[in-house]
Amino acid sequence: MNSTDLSVLNSAVNWLKAGHSVAIATVVQTWGSAPRPIGSWLAIRDDGQVAGSVSGGCVEDDLIRRVQTEILTRHTPEMVVYGVSQQEAARFGLPCGGTLRLLVEPKPELVVLEKLLEAISTHEIICRTVNLSTGKSILSQGSRHDEFFCTEQEMRTTYGPRWRLVIIGAGQLSLYTADFAIASDFEVIVIDPREEYTEGLNRNDLIFIKGMPDDVLLEIGVDPHTAVVALTHDPKLDDMALMEALKSPAFYVGALGSRKNTQKRKERLLEFDLNLAQVDRLHGPVGLYIGALTPPEIAVSILAEIIAIKYGISVPQKT
Repeated sequence: MNSTDLSVLNSAVNWLKAGHSVAIATVVQTWGSAPRPIGSWLAIRDDGQVAGSVSGGCVEDDLIRRVQTEILTRHTPEMVVYGVSQQEAARFGLPCGGTLRLLVEPKPELVVLEKLLEAISTHEIICRTVNLSTGKSILSQGSRHDEFFCTEQEMRTTYGPRWRLVIIGAGQLSLYTADFAIASDFEVIVIDPREEYTEGLNRNDLIFIKGMPDDVLLEIGVDPHTAVVALTHDPKLDDMALMEALKSPAFYVGALGSRKNTQKRKERLLEFDLNLAQVDRLHGPVGLYIGALTPPEIAVSILAEIIAIKYGISVPQKT
């Protein structure tokens, strides 16, 4: 779940607990050029306050009006379609004649949303199935490979924790990498035990943990939504962290270093409790080759490779 939809979920829970009526709109289908992907959320409060977006602002005003005057009085979900004709698309500002199909739930269940929020906060992958005839929803265990599903009978959506990047080391390159990762909607954790590298890390947009990287990785838990990048250039810190990261289900593990140093590192790691398949998971030298020279450029290459792996895009083999 990205930070925007997580914020929507938090807002919906807080509004319902405060006694407001709340409707939740989910993008279930798009045609043409749509500014928000399938599964995107918008929460609408009874007084017109909103959280999130389903169209980037094109249809929200009309949807708020419909929710306040019609939908909140109902008990079952309603399918709302915008932009069926070219004229409507132009009226609502949908680009290139796009069409937007939304499922609006006027009576989302607080207890279900609270359990969903709790599951996401503990890095679980959870599936929410909504019965379109009754408006009732149930939660079940989900998988990263689940796809969004909506028929005339039910809507099934899978939610998981935010994608997370754990950076080993708090040097200049790490901070640039953290900035680009935050801009790409990753939750960022920086780990470094060295006192001299703690300056400038008192920030609200990332988590800094002062400790030995291998111990901290075990403490925080590394799941399939986590990438780990070792950037200290100190084998004592990087290698210990990589030993734990390569044994974990992290979707990406990378380390800074030349091709020669990467080969030496892999040879060292094989001397520990790691097998060849685990060591071969290491991305090194870290990042896509784009001719990067400066710390910001290297950070761009690192994030580019992580994002490619996140979406299942093959990257050039480094030899």
